[in-house]
Amino acid sequence: MVIFMQTLLAPNNLAQWLSDIERFHPKSIAMGLERVNCMIERLALKPRFNIITVAGTNGKGSTCAMLERIYMNAGYRVACYTSPHLLKYNERVRVNGLQVNDDALCAAFSAVNSARGDNQNEMISLTYFEMGTLAAIWHFMQSEIDVAILEVGLGGRLDAVNAFEPNCAIVTSVDLDHQEFLGDTREAIGLEKAGVYRRSVTAICGDSHPPLSLTAYACEIGSHYQGIHQDFDFKKINENTWHYLRAGDVVYELPLPIMLGRYQLSNASCAISAVQSLQAALPVQAIAIATAMRQVSLAGRFQRIHQSPDVILDVAHNPHAARGLAENLKLINTQGKTIAVFAMLADKDIAGVISALKGHIDVWFVASIAHPRGALAENLQHFIRLEAPNAPIKTFAEVRDAYHHAYIEAGENDKIIVFGSFFTVSDVMQGHEKLV
Repeated sequence: MVIFMQTLLAPNNLAQWLSDIERFHPKSIAMGLERVNCMIERLALKPRFNIITVAGTNGKGSTCAMLERIYMNAGYRVACYTSPHLLKYNERVRVNGLQVNDDALCAAFSAVNSARGDNQNEMISLTYFEMGTLAAIWHFMQSEIDVAILEVGLGGRLDAVNAFEPNCAIVTSVDLDHQEFLGDTREAIGLEKAGVYRRSVTAICGDSHPPLSLTAYACEIGSHYQGIHQDFDFKKINENTWHYLRAGDVVYELPLPIMLGRYQLSNASCAISAVQSLQAALPVQAIAIATAMRQVSLAGRFQRIHQSPDVILDVAHNPHAARGLAENLKLINTQGKTIAVFAMLADKDIAGVISALKGHIDVWFVASIAHPRGALAENLQHFIRLEAPNAPIKTFAEVRDAYHHAYIEAGENDKIIVFGSFFTVSDVMQGHEKLV
């Protein structure tokens, strides 16, 4: 009866909507497309705009941001749906690079909620992510867009985003994460992510060593599969330039992305391959791509927010992302020490993340996350002791306290690296302004 009453008393602001939709389903994650497909029929959500679906263990957000900027530079009206957010929900839903405002989001939630039904026995129970996905698509359909870039939330095959038919689908990378939902091997996870591929639709993979399950599925369904280092590739030429390659031939000579990391060239190559696959429907000139490389940045992805000391934010929360972070840290010359502000969710591979970064950290400031899934600082300390027995560690009850003390202790030649979770980065982003 609680859920039923919430639909009768429609919220009048975004904060109330977000609070309410957290309770529309008894589980925060419930895999399956039955509920979403039923809602699509009720709402007549049959988009006529082009859709690019982006899945992957890591690299989804960067790839979406690159696609968004490329198409905007080419003069198209572009929608982008991503998750999670760092500071406010509006970050998830953008049109032409601008976050959708509260009133528009409330209207979208209201439209979706009305279609859930007004009889308790027939009402469709939607998760937070399902509700958000449907609301985003509903809003995009009101916005007369040309192309939508949709980031998969979890996995691919059973994710709400996958209920919408793509004109191109990308899997950026495949590694271990969310094993409780996707399986505990790369082969199992690869098959779940390959579920975004479609027959006769370009299926792009940015993983250097894709699981056989993914490539076999792409072949089995008759998709137009394109794999990195096989059908397309990248080559760094110097500190300013790289080449995008097809079948070994140079297609574009481009400036390096301003986002650091070799993996960003892989993400950029996936994005460009998607753009090329849709040239007939959405023509894009080389200048739009080249300009985007120097424009695209993404909050929380090796983002420097302060200098002297350097403060770098990275949402790395699994071993694959942590290895990428470790590679990026090698690119920064620091005379002083490296201080970690570290907090993670308890259901993540904490030991794997620590193992990937232990050789790059001089001092650990660890904190608990104020979330039901958050790991306690004492548990993080235990894992660090197992991986790096002699490492200096300081524990704190909250991330902001850990960052506050790290900032005070850091010298101007030191660097502070904040990582482990979107929650960790979000807390520091909100607390940093009070320190400087």
